[in-house]
Amino acid sequence: MASGLRFGPIGKTSVHLCVDMQGLFARGSPWEVPWFDRVLPNVHKLVEANAARTIFTRFIPADDPDTAGGTWKRYYSRWPEMTVDRVDKSRVDLVPELARYIPPARQFDKHTYSPWVSGQLHSALTKSGIDTLIVSGGETDVCVLTTILGAVDHGYRVIVVTDAVCSSSDDAHDAIQLFFSQRLSQQVETAETAEILEATLRN
Repeated sequence: MASGLRFGPIGKTSVHLCVDMQGLFARGSPWEVPWFDRVLPNVHKLVEANAARTIFTRFIPADDPDTAGGTWKRYYSRWPEMTVDRVDKSRVDLVPELARYIPPARQFDKHTYSPWVSGQLHSALTKSGIDTLIVSGGETDVCVLTTILGAVDHGYRVIVVTDAVCSSSDDAHDAIQLFFSQRLSQQVETAETAEILEATLRN
C-alpha cells in the first residue's frame, strides 16, 4: 500500500532512518525475517543515494537473561542463544552491504525496540535541524512501529517506505500498513522506494 507524498516535497532537512538491518534478523538466524533479503535491495538503493543523510539503528541484545530487566528476562530466556554472551558477534553488526556506508552514514545503538529511549537520537537530529524521517528496515510491526510512533510523538514528519520494510508476519505487516493510512493519516505518509528516490535526488 502506498499513498504517496501527500504533504509536499522532501527537503534537505530529511534523513533516511534505517531500522535494524542486522545479521540478527538475516537468513539463518533464529530471529530470521523471511522478507529481509527481498527488501534489502531497496534499502540499499536508499542508502546509496545519499549515505551522508542516512542513520542506522542497531538492536543490541542483553548480555545474558539474568542481566535483562523485567519481562526482557523472560524474552531472553526464550532465546538465550541470541544474547551478547552467546551470539556470533558479527550478527549484531549491520549486514555488510550496508555497513560499508559508515561513515559517512551514522549509527545509533539501542537495547529496546524503540530508538528514542536514551534521547541521543532525538538530540542528534535536533542539533542537525532534521524534521523529516524516511523510515525503512525491520520489523514493520515491532522496531519499525516503535520508531515511527516515537517519531510522531516528537513531531517529525514520517515517511514509511512500504517496499523497504519487512516483518516475520505477513498479516501483522499488512495490518500495520493499514494502521498507518487509517489511524495516522495526518502524521505518517507511505511511499515506495522509486518515489522516494525521485523526490530526494531532486534536492
